[in-house]
Amino acid sequence: MPTARDRAQAIFARLAARYPDPRPALDFRDAWGLLVATVLAAQCTDARVNQVTPTLFARWPEIADLAEADVADIEEVVHSTGFFRNKARNLKAAAQRVMDAFGGRVPQSMAELVTLPGVARKTANIVLGSAFGINEGIAVDTHVTRLAFRLGLTESADAKVIERDLMPLFERSQWADINHYLVYFGREVCDARRPKCGECPLADLCPRKGLQ
Repeated sequence: MPTARDRAQAIFARLAARYPDPRPALDFRDAWGLLVATVLAAQCTDARVNQVTPTLFARWPEIADLAEADVADIEEVVHSTGFFRNKARNLKAAAQRVMDAFGGRVPQSMAELVTLPGVARKTANIVLGSAFGINEGIAVDTHVTRLAFRLGLTESADAKVIERDLMPLFERSQWADINHYLVYFGREVCDARRPKCGECPLADLCPRKGLQ
């Protein structure tokens, strides 16, 4: 009987073969760009965010520029991403904190990143893993939440618990990539309402939890 870790490693190997170039679906040029894009992606599609960020960074190319921007102007630019007032306020405040507390450079630790307005552990994990190559944890978004349960890798719906459940199942070097793999796979095959179980390459590894 394979252990949960054995199954997790088999899942990782198959997804790695399917997706040889794991990276965020969000376009970004640096750590700040990825942080901003990830904040904007909350309750919004990555495609929409990728349409908005070029305009945002053309207008405020540096962190210092956004720190000095008028919140109403930021709201206008990010309006289409939803929850725009909260996002605009957080982005300006985060830019101000990066300038004031971290010398204008995005910090490279979990403890420091989560002090930025609008940045919780998921966003911090994405920035650390994809911008800095630092695997501090596993970013748990809606796709990871759904697939981790469906694949029988967790019993929880709580992001913090899911992350704690997943981390021992994967090597630290795999933590950033497993997030990308599950996001890709969740969009392409393991849909929330209509999963393509008949053509799923993980079918023999999946207990189909939560499905009829």
